[in-house]
Amino acid sequence: MQAWQRYFEVMQGVVDRVLETQGDAITRAAEILADTTERGGIIYGFGTGHSHLVCDDAFWRAATPANYCALLEQSATGAFEITKSYYVENTYGIGSLVVDYNRITSDDCMIIISNSGNNIAPVDAALRARELGVPVIAITAVGYSDYLAAKHRGGVKLKDVADVVLDNCSLVGDAAVEIEDFPMRVGATSTIPAVYLQNAALVEMVDVLVRRGLEPDVYYNGHMAFMDPSCADHNDRLVDKYFYRIRNL
Repeated sequence: MQAWQRYFEVMQGVVDRVLETQGDAITRAAEILADTTERGGIIYGFGTGHSHLVCDDAFWRAATPANYCALLEQSATGAFEITKSYYVENTYGIGSLVVDYNRITSDDCMIIISNSGNNIAPVDAALRARELGVPVIAITAVGYSDYLAAKHRGGVKLKDVADVVLDNCSLVGDAAVEIEDFPMRVGATSTIPAVYLQNAALVEMVDVLVRRGLEPDVYYNGHMAFMDPSCADHNDRLVDKYFYRIRNL
C-alpha cells in the first residue's frame, strides 16, 4: 500500500470513530445551536492557528447557516506572520478580549476549536464565555488533550470548560502515517474530522429547527445564485439581515 493510501486508511478510521462515538454529543450541540438561532442569536466560531480553518469553512458559504460568524483574529490565525501566531494564541487575555470585543452575549453561543485543547487563548475564550452565560461547544481531540500537561495557569483544558465536547478523535501528535526510514509521522489528522463534526452539528441544528416549525437562514451556493435570481435574492436578503450584526460580513 502506498503512503497516500495509508493516509486515506488512517483518516477513514478517524472519521469512523467520530461517527461511532459522537452521536450524543452532536445531538446536544445541535440543540444549543438551535436554541441560539431560535432566540435570534449568533453562532460564533473561534479557533487559533490552523483551527481557524474550521471556522472559515462554515462562514458565508453554501449550505451553511447565515447566523454563523467566524471570529478570525488575524494575529492568532497565522494568516499573516504565521510563526508569531503560536505566541499570540498562548498569551493570556487574547481569548477574553475576542469575546468582549465582539459583544458576545448569553443570547449567542460559541463553537471553540482547538485540537490540543491546551493553548491559552481558546481556553480563556471559553472561560470568559462561561462567565457571561454564553454556551460553549468545544471541538477538540480528547485523547490528545489528556496526553498533554496543562499549559493554562488554571490547570484546565478546553474540554474541561465547555458545555458540550465534540471529540474529533485525532491522533496524538496530529500526524497519521509512518514512513520507513523517516523519524516522524506525516499527514495532519485534526482538520478533517473537526470540519465533519461542525457541519454535522449545523446540519442537525437545521433539522431540529424545521421540526420546531421554523425556517432557518441558510445560504445557497453562489453558482446557484448566479443561475437563479431567486437564489440570489435569498442570499442578498440574508446578507442584509446580518450585515450590521456580524462585524466581518
